[in-house]
Amino acid sequence: MKRDHASLHDISLEDEIHLLRLKMEQIFLEEKSFTSDIVIEISSLLDLKINEYMKANAIKSK
Repeated sequence: MKRDHASLHDISLEDEIHLLRLKMEQIFLEEKSFTSDIVIEISSLLDLKINEYMKANAIKSK
């Protein structure tokens, strides 16, 4: 079964968000700090990806 390009993008973006969240949680447990540079960096990237996902879904729901 072949999926269209938009569906593949949305699935991969969801997967990317999920993986970034897991990575952020794992590093937080290692660093034991919400303010370590790497946790903040991943959190910022996660915010960007979530915003991208929300914008993409807002366009589809119109």
